[in-house]
Amino acid sequence: MQPSRVSLTGHGSSLVSNISASRAPGLDLLRAIAIIWVMLYHYENYGGRLAAFVGYGWMGVDLFFVLSGYLIGWQLLRPYAGGEVPRWGRFFLRRAFRILPPYLAVLGLYVLLPALREREGMQPLWMFLTFGWNLFASYGPNLAFSHAWSLCVEEHFYLLLPPLVWLLARRPRAWKTVCVILLVLAGGMALRAWLWRHQVAPVLDVHSGEGNMFQRYIESIYYPTYTRLDGLLAGVTLAAIRAFRPAWWAWAMARGWLFLAPGLAMVFAAGWIFRDIFGFAGAVIGYPLLSAGLALVLVAAASPATWPGRVSIPGVRAIAGMAFSLYLIHKMAYHQVQQHLGAYLDGSPLLGFLAFNLAALAAGTMLYLLVERPALRLRRRVGG
Repeated sequence: MQPSRVSLTGHGSSLVSNISASRAPGLDLLRAIAIIWVMLYHYENYGGRLAAFVGYGWMGVDLFFVLSGYLIGWQLLRPYAGGEVPRWGRFFLRRAFRILPPYLAVLGLYVLLPALREREGMQPLWMFLTFGWNLFASYGPNLAFSHAWSLCVEEHFYLLLPPLVWLLARRPRAWKTVCVILLVLAGGMALRAWLWRHQVAPVLDVHSGEGNMFQRYIESIYYPTYTRLDGLLAGVTLAAIRAFRPAWWAWAMARGWLFLAPGLAMVFAAGWIFRDIFGFAGAVIGYPLLSAGLALVLVAAASPATWPGRVSIPGVRAIAGMAFSLYLIHKMAYHQVQQHLGAYLDGSPLLGFLAFNLAALAAGTMLYLLVERPALRLRRRVGG
């Protein structure tokens, strides 16, 4: 990867400086959409019935992956683009303060207070402490805190991206970066195709019992890090363009609306493919198509040329800021409402919707105020 030697001038340059100077409201909007989409998807497991698009709420995790790939990739690539080397210690310190306090707090609740769990059984503690849950998951009776799988993917990403960036930066060449991107993309598609043929296809007619189709698909294709790199790859690719081809990025930021329609079209196309979520087409091409579409939507949302990129919607930044805490604890909150108020909420969809989601919002707010925000403040004091 090499920085573009074309200087930024004119309207595009001012747009880039503007979004660099402050938090982009469009990215907050995407983060808020992602967490709300995921929460509503899980809410339907408790009897709520919402619009059809909520059934695709698992895609909110892929949106998180694209956002994470872009933001973390930018943190690591920006110093190289300026002729510097990232401060690796600071990077890992920031990640630790950002992730571990709220994660360990919620994990402690799951371990010490089993009555709070949304499922009775739980995988061994070491799988959660080592972030290996998604690699050794047994999608059977032990499903408490199962949504930690995506955090495992993120943690593996934090560990794998820095050495890869360091290797590519030693003798930077654009063709090397393109080859790595294509290798990860094609490798993931080929691996999922192989796994689907050998793990899922033989049990397509098995819908219950050990080794059923759903379990095989989740364990072999949906959860593992090595099969779910598409979103992170798409985000890092955007970060690499911003860092090393700033003229291209400035052009895109000045024309953000051009990316919104094709991005949404690709997301809808992925949704059409995922009508059969356990099918071969979804496993092989659905994830990269979805990730590419979400990446284009991110470009549109980051651009000050679009209204999401320049207008802050009231409440969105607060939801976006608490997204991690909400993600960690919302299933536990839903379960408590079901346990203690479920009988009173039957037959009242609106009241049920409000009770479940206000409880999740309250729990997420408490986790954010009591754990996540103090940890971030401590991070700033220690220089992270």
